Amino acid sequence: METKIIYFTVSDQEEQAEFSSDALSEDIKDCFRCAAEAGPYDILKLYNHKGNLVNISKSLPENRPNEPYKLEVVAAHCGHCGKDLHGVDVENLDTRLEKLEKRVYVEEGYLPPELNGLKNRIEKFKTKLENVEHLSWLGLFKDMSIGPSALPYKSTTNNNRKCNKRTDREYKDVLESFLKMGSGLTSEETLEHLRRPTFDNWQWEDAEMMFLVQQMFLDLGLVETFHIEVPVLQQFIFEVYKHYNLVPFHNFRHCFCVTQMMYGMICLSEVNQRITPHEVLIMLVSAFCHDLDHPGYNNIYQVNARTELAIRYNDISPLENHHAAVAFDILSQPRCNIFKNIKSDIYKKIREGIIKLILATDMAKHSELVNEFKTTMEKKFDWLSPDHKESMMKMFIKAADVSNETRPMDVAEPWLECLLQEFFQQSDAEKLEGLPTAPFMDREKVTKSSAQIGFIKFVLIPLYQSLSELFPAFEDFLLNPILRAFEYYVEMGRKMEEEKQRTQEKQEKKFTPDFERKLDRDISRKLSREFDKRLHQEIHKKIVEDKERKLSGDFRHIHPPTSGNNSRKTSFDNNRNENRNSGTTPPNSTTTLGSSPLNNRTNIGQNSLETRSNHSKGQANNTTGVLISSFKNSGSRNNSIEEKPPVIANGSINHDHT
Repeated sequence: METKIIYFTVSDQEEQAEFSSDALSEDIKDCFRCAAEAGPYDILKLYNHKGNLVNISKSLPENRPNEPYKLEVVAAHCGHCGKDLHGVDVENLDTRLEKLEKRVYVEEGYLPPELNGLKNRIEKFKTKLENVEHLSWLGLFKDMSIGPSALPYKSTTNNNRKCNKRTDREYKDVLESFLKMGSGLTSEETLEHLRRPTFDNWQWEDAEMMFLVQQMFLDLGLVETFHIEVPVLQQFIFEVYKHYNLVPFHNFRHCFCVTQMMYGMICLSEVNQRITPHEVLIMLVSAFCHDLDHPGYNNIYQVNARTELAIRYNDISPLENHHAAVAFDILSQPRCNIFKNIKSDIYKKIREGIIKLILATDMAKHSELVNEFKTTMEKKFDWLSPDHKESMMKMFIKAADVSNETRPMDVAEPWLECLLQEFFQQSDAEKLEGLPTAPFMDREKVTKSSAQIGFIKFVLIPLYQSLSELFPAFEDFLLNPILRAFEYYVEMGRKMEEEKQRTQEKQEKKFTPDFERKLDRDISRKLSREFDKRLHQEIHKKIVEDKERKLSGDFRHIHPPTSGNNSRKTSFDNNRNENRNSGTTPPNSTTTLGSSPLNNRTNIGQNSLETRSNHSKGQANNTTGVLISSFKNSGSRNNSIEEKPPVIANGSINHDHT
């Protein structure tokens, strides 16, 4: 049997492995894992001697000992190594903080803000660790199991991860509170508020909301009409409550809001006087059950992640199909079956209607359903037509499902925060799993205004306008608040853009031309002072050399004869000071000199002076200007100069002559 030898290094240790020609790729990978002491879920990478990544498989080519492969463990499964990974023992830190909190709170009687802040940071950090334990950008915590991805929340579709649910004790307490209230009656004033679209859901506890749902069934006459036993209705309401998860948006409070809006729209439109009681029952139960067991991740995620839901329902409205299935699973329990006293033919219609209405909440079908209703309205709505009534009922549940913006801003805006939180959570998971992401869910791209302007304009306004044509009462109570919300978010977007522009201007100020000019002036002043000092020293040195060499009168034009070096220095300083005091360029400094070799150098110095003078008006002129002025004021000069003054190149002394 043929074999091949692979030479490689791992952790700077030289190793070699021998494989048979019929070895499987998995066997080769296991061999490398053993050599690297890596676990079954760790990610390995193999590089050749050129640094290129090569695939670990049976087709791996042989190599020579002097050209070994390099094996690296680039990502390790760290499901239980949060302490080592992050360098922080969160549990220990939490325990220490709890002891400190207890001591400070008990002994000193208050909790310092700093301690509160530290506590909140630890809680956020722990939550972050729990949320991303199964994933990371580098592949850490990556689930290597074969099969569809699991949902982040446990439900009937997920056997791998915990569901975000309340504790049994919490459920028991809520049920006890609900049953205590269940025997009481609701005041007419409370019912009047409950019928209004402006109802504030944030003021009510879970048990109270369950009690209000019970009152809706009673107020619409459904309990009496269909002989629903109140204890059975209470168990049904509680079981539905238990099947809503603790997710940011699609939770029981959202379920209550949609149910309350459906109830309010029925009362406002008085549609219950124009349709059958079982159709009213369909509308209310559908609203109450429309998001049962929602995991907080939408249909797009289900399909892209190939979850069990998507596979079960063939990628067709997986969540909505699941909501309807869970609803009838609850209703199949005798203690929760509010339909048990209904005739079979009516039950069949009710079941069919509930399924249709829940499936209509899939936003992928929004345009289709709205256009269908518009077509119905164009033909003139017929209250005797089952198809027309079905289309209207679908519009009701759709309007109730997205009704937050019809409510007062202090009620609606917190819901937007919850929705964005759920969107961001999904987008983060999609990024970590390498799935496609939607811009409107990306925390780096979306804002409140950008999220709502398009949604209100293209989804809500056409929807409520269509309903207002059939029910004019909706215009004042539902459509107009949406139009005001649209104006609010447009104004918010405009102000955010203005603030963004101001902030951007502040941040980019150093890159603007004005700032560059100011910076250039400051640098020029500094360089000019250094240049003046160095040039003064250079010319003073030349004066001394002139005297020692007893040169002829060529340089008398630059430095007139005086009694000594101090006089020359004084004359030079006075001349420079006069120019500084005048704040202008010497009048003859731009005169072109003769064909002297000094000519070009003088022009260079002159240009440098003019540049600085333009950048720093009113500031001292450099010595080059003094030098030029002295040449001009000296009268005639010879074209041939034996001794050259200091060479000036681009505004600096050439040190070859110093």
